[in-house]
Amino acid sequence: MPAPEQAPPQPVASAPVAGPRTVLFDFDGVITVDDTFARFMRERYAGVGRKLLLLPVVPWLLLVWPFSWRLGVRTLVHVGLLGVGERRYRELALDFASRLVRRPRQFQRDALLVLRRHQAGGDRVIVVTGCERTLARGLLDELGLPEIELLASELVPRWPGMRVKRHNVGRRKLQSLAEAGVSAWQRAYGDSVLDIPMLKAAAEPVLVNASPKLCKLVEKALGRSIERVAWY
Repeated sequence: MPAPEQAPPQPVASAPVAGPRTVLFDFDGVITVDDTFARFMRERYAGVGRKLLLLPVVPWLLLVWPFSWRLGVRTLVHVGLLGVGERRYRELALDFASRLVRRPRQFQRDALLVLRRHQAGGDRVIVVTGCERTLARGLLDELGLPEIELLASELVPRWPGMRVKRHNVGRRKLQSLAEAGVSAWQRAYGDSVLDIPMLKAAAEPVLVNASPKLCKLVEKALGRSIERVAWY
């Protein structure tokens, strides 16, 4: 029996520091306006053939979704990437990234301005996201940000197609940061309850385009007030 997975070390909220800082950005809903990988997968299901492949697993989805939406999403990803190898997936992801950046209103201009401001100030900027790594990296490169550090979800090649290796959301983000040697950060930008672990450890947590209800929920979880910004 495999050993139980150890919980990542819990960072303590960092005190504000002078000079260069470590700053974390979520990606979807913070830099982009939508769930980028979900958009990619919707495109994968655009054809009739891929929808037909999904039919046999519909009973399974109806069974597990009320109890574990993450397991349901994983199943949709696996079916959507059935028959797609590592090289082909990279081609598809980078092609999607190159087309997405040319569509209007897909990215938060204010987010990119703030991110570049942090860079100009010498801060270490890390994008920590649930979006898949190749797709997120392709988008950052297309946006002229190839030097930005990235911690993202990962796929792994398996028969009969690409499979989810790590979904980098919630507490998983803390684990990814710990594995990258990042134990403290001064500022973090998020947009959902899934970002609470990352925001809680920041001296300056920031919620992006959040509703009053979400702000209240996050502040209750953090036990303190939180900065709010409206980005477009």
